[in-house]
Amino acid sequence: MMKRRELLQRISRHAKQQGLLMEITEGASHTKVRVGDRVTVVPRHAEINEVTARAVLKQIGVLL
Repeated sequence: MMKRRELLQRISRHAKQQGLLMEITEGASHTKVRVGDRVTVVPRHAEINEVTARAVLKQIGVLL
């Protein structure tokens, strides 16, 4: 399990390294995250399943 805060921090570090802006939009039960032209959705749970966290990181371009 990965903490939600840790996942968002990892995405933020990636955005800074790439020189891109990270935009966060809060929804009802999910958070929409945009880094450059890539968009993903992060569930609003304290802990996020490893499979889901890996998919989010892959969609945003942290993992290839």
